Amino acid sequence: MGEKVYIFDTTLRDGEQAPGFSMTTEEKLQMAHQLAKLNVDIIEAGFAAASKGDFEAVNRIAKEVKGPVICSLARALESDIEIAAKALEPAERKRIHTFIATSPIHMEYKLRMTPDQVLERIEKAVSFARNFTDDVEFSCEDATRSEREFLYRAIETAIKNGATVINIPDTVGYAIPEEFGQLIEDILNNVPNIDKVILSVHCHDDLGLATANSLTAVKHGARQVECTINGIGERAGNAALEEVVMALKVRKDFFGDLYTDVNTKEIYKTSRLLCRITGNFVQPNKAIVGDNAFAHESGIHQHGVLSHRMTYEIMNPEDVGFPMSRIVLGKHSGRHALKRRLEELGFKFTKEELDRIFEKFKELADRKKEVYDEDLEALIYQEFMRIEDQEPVKVLHFQVQSGDNMIPTATVKLLFKGEEREATSTGNGPVDATIKAIQKALGIEPKLLDYSIKALTPNTDAQAEARVVLELDGVKASGRGVDTDIIKASVKAFTDALNRAIVRKEYILQREEIREEGTV
Repeated sequence: MGEKVYIFDTTLRDGEQAPGFSMTTEEKLQMAHQLAKLNVDIIEAGFAAASKGDFEAVNRIAKEVKGPVICSLARALESDIEIAAKALEPAERKRIHTFIATSPIHMEYKLRMTPDQVLERIEKAVSFARNFTDDVEFSCEDATRSEREFLYRAIETAIKNGATVINIPDTVGYAIPEEFGQLIEDILNNVPNIDKVILSVHCHDDLGLATANSLTAVKHGARQVECTINGIGERAGNAALEEVVMALKVRKDFFGDLYTDVNTKEIYKTSRLLCRITGNFVQPNKAIVGDNAFAHESGIHQHGVLSHRMTYEIMNPEDVGFPMSRIVLGKHSGRHALKRRLEELGFKFTKEELDRIFEKFKELADRKKEVYDEDLEALIYQEFMRIEDQEPVKVLHFQVQSGDNMIPTATVKLLFKGEEREATSTGNGPVDATIKAIQKALGIEPKLLDYSIKALTPNTDAQAEARVVLELDGVKASGRGVDTDIIKASVKAFTDALNRAIVRKEYILQREEIREEGTV
């Protein structure tokens, strides 16, 4: 079976302490249930003595969440420990996590205590916590800036008084992996009773090294990692649970028989739940859970992934519950990616035809960030339908009357396949009246699926960008319009979508015939 690395999740304690990440009791409870599905070993549910809200959250989680050990943080004070114990009473499995700083700077300026006083506090706190549970964790706050000999004494004292887990925090994210690994090794070699406990690490990301430090510590003998979903936490955050767990899973060639019990297929879902609860979403390039973690735009990468996923993906998206790999079509994409996407849309072309489409595709990709399916279909219609005029509907003129004491009324004049038409209509607003007038002139009534408008710049003279998605006789199409006049932008977007739908509808009618001739 190998050696287990215990995953101690502190999303609800250290993670929630970060500005902008506070959660209500109900939100914490929801998150804790998901962490149980993720199958973490320990959930640090909060700091029970910090507030009534924290106490309630720890108590509710202890009462309702089954599976993981439920833990509460407590300073090395009897009052804190008693409150933590009371909050944890309903838990089937519980842990009290007590701590005190051991670095010279913390002892002098924050605690205003001598080293001997700190050792005495450790002795009293740990032994007192053992009155409530046989699972007591002790942390040497700011361990990486502590003097080695004193750190060894502090750890030895905690173990003598009943600690079952010793945590070595890199509280301020100061350590470098090589020296942190050496610290873990030195503790294992210099603390006489260290074999009686699990050695844990809790790394912060101030230098961007939290995950690297955690994994190095595991390589050197630590067997518990304290981490958070999405790496949230104080200042720059903590080691990200998803990164630690997947590194151990993917790099078994390096870490050997070390394993965790985490259900990795719940990782993406857990990440997204935290994002929704806190309103803080991870950056697209975030490892494991970012939107781009399994997305490919570069032509070389796309060709590789389409040939064999492992060329540019070291793990399966499904292993972390990610929906699927995503091929993003843009200016860096190559023929292989374009060909694959066209085939997925139901099109097949000869090499010469694909070359023509690829050239047009590149021209379009240079003008916009991402090329969507509708864009590809529009290219195909233009190349193979032989329709000279790609705008069946052209609005020649429109006029709108609107105000706070009148019904909005619009009159439009347009061309439909060369035939001039005109109509007048009322509506709930100037945009609605104009769209209805266009529909009346054409004698059609497409179903409007989506309409949005936004300013492209902050000033009152900003250009407005309108987007429309509609459906005409089962054919969906989207359109875009930009203008300083929001009505004009909306008309452009509507007619753009309408033209795409009409052309696409005509194309579909001829598609079977074209396919039989071998063109598509």
